[in-house]
Amino acid sequence: MLSIGIAGHTLAPHEREWLHHDACAGVILFARNFASRGQVAELTASLREAAPRPLLVCVDQEGGRVQRFRDGYSALPPLQGFDALYRRDPAAALALAREHAWLMASEVRATGVDLSFAPVVDLGRGNRAIGNRAFSPAPEVVAAFARTYVEGMHEAGMAATLKHFPGHGSVPEDTHYEVAVDDRPLEALRALDLVPFQAGIAAGADAVMMAHVTYPQVAPEPAGYSPRWIKEILRQDMGFRGVVFADDIGMAAAFGAGGVKARIDAHLDAGCDVVPVCHPDLVPEALAAMAGRRSDTMALAGLLGRGALGWDALLADARRDVAQARLAGVPVADADAAATSGANDAGYVRVEGIA
Repeated sequence: MLSIGIAGHTLAPHEREWLHHDACAGVILFARNFASRGQVAELTASLREAAPRPLLVCVDQEGGRVQRFRDGYSALPPLQGFDALYRRDPAAALALAREHAWLMASEVRATGVDLSFAPVVDLGRGNRAIGNRAFSPAPEVVAAFARTYVEGMHEAGMAATLKHFPGHGSVPEDTHYEVAVDDRPLEALRALDLVPFQAGIAAGADAVMMAHVTYPQVAPEPAGYSPRWIKEILRQDMGFRGVVFADDIGMAAAFGAGGVKARIDAHLDAGCDVVPVCHPDLVPEALAAMAGRRSDTMALAGLLGRGALGWDALLADARRDVAQARLAGVPVADADAAATSGANDAGYVRVEGIA
């Protein structure tokens, strides 16, 4: 199945046709699709009206520099700030992270969007794409935050997506632009980067997004199209039963698989359930590449949003005001080198993709 990107603030006629393709399971929204809270709510409604089946509408609304919807939404601090709080008072830091998750998910759900791809559970160890998006460099600390963040999102009626499996934080390269290789053995990854993913899975995470990183001591291909990583380690060894998303196939680190069809085939054959195609100019070729493949879009039913408050009810909810006030006290690190990554692109440019 595919999740696709569209170009602007409204749905174009040819994009309506894309939604009728059997392989189209969802739409991913970006800053290029956002003008105001009311506009994006109307866009979401028009997407659902145009689709012949339930449609999974997604966004990246992590907070910090990766927040596609801004005007009219809470300014969410990046996750890195919670690490300093955790060192002073772990219980209070975890409780506040839960409010971050609830607030983020509640506002996205009030807009009519089903899913924000969160939380990031990569380790904060200097990666240019991850940077201050990570909770901490310490695996057990990230694991604790992963558990509470999943719970907070579920409170708001949103499924949780752990990313970027099996860990993007320990290599410097930004896969939006370059190939990334992590040459550590599986034993080292199990002891470090995989710890938060295992915790998030145990907490009931509904989906996992793969990394476009190669771990040559484990498998020869990038994790996103590696049967060993997806079918053996994630599914069999770690017991994950939810939905597996590829990362965007328009990112530079995905090009090694070949052209658009080759990239889609590689990811689906390896065990991904959904392949994001974020760039609208790639969508026609991607849809054509799905010819002959069976797509069960109902397999994503568990990711559709549940029981959201509307904006009027959310604005009247005292919990939102309290959460905003408390989150204003989360320390925000200076923007780092990763702030120039594709994760921060506001408009539609060639490198824009899922963060």
